[in-house]
Amino acid sequence: MAKAKQEPRFSDEAVKAKTGKVWAEWFKILDAAGARKMKHMEIARYLYDEQKVGMWWCQMVAVQYEQKHGLREVGETCTGDFAAGVSRVMNVPLAKIYKAWTDEKTRRSWLKDDKMEITTATANKSLRAKWDDTRMSVYFYPKGAGKSQMVIDHMKLPNAKEMKRMKAFWAEAVGRLETSLGAK
Repeated sequence: MAKAKQEPRFSDEAVKAKTGKVWAEWFKILDAAGARKMKHMEIARYLYDEQKVGMWWCQMVAVQYEQKHGLREVGETCTGDFAAGVSRVMNVPLAKIYKAWTDEKTRRSWLKDDKMEITTATANKSLRAKWDDTRMSVYFYPKGAGKSQMVIDHMKLPNAKEMKRMKAFWAEAVGRLETSLGAK
């Protein structure tokens, strides 16, 4: 089954500014290197070793190539499962937003169908959790006086449909969290 193709996340101007080439040039180079038959890590390694592309951009160029050629869907990881991500900056102190996640009673007030089992947590920085048969991480970043960013990464999702469902679920949940913390 062919996978849906996706337009690149960054413009030609942006990718050229960071890598020296536009998307079409990278795709031509990768086609010539036989990348359609390579695994993701092989493509990234080729870009790093042979093309001297920086590590982050190796991943970006490889993913965009795979998506353009229908080798990978949006949200699909290199292992074939899917991940849903949501990020939000709120006018809430870091400790308060972190507590809203780690205090079970508080979390249940805004997180419907709470299936989260925290496995590790680093105060005001991150938490990792199980959610049914999937895994998730939440990262917390200070963004100035009384402002915080929260990044949710829900991993090991079985397919694109579930990825889209969980992305919508987390977007709604974050909206309820904002309201409960008085950030809206």
